[in-house]
Amino acid sequence: MIRILALILTIAGMIGLIMGVLGIFGSTETGVNPWPVAILGGVFFLSGVSMLKYRKDSTDVKE
Repeated sequence: MIRILALILTIAGMIGLIMGVLGIFGSTETGVNPWPVAILGGVFFLSGVSMLKYRKDSTDVKE
């Protein structure tokens, strides 16, 4: 479950970073300010990668 959430955050972060950087350099027009998109993309990407790296996803039930 944690790996799925981490993967979703990582992909959302990559999309946000790409859209933000393209908006900052003027290649694409999204209709919103590109700086918050880039910052949120960076936060999502880093949190997703950190979760993938440090969290262990186990389905074992400890009694």
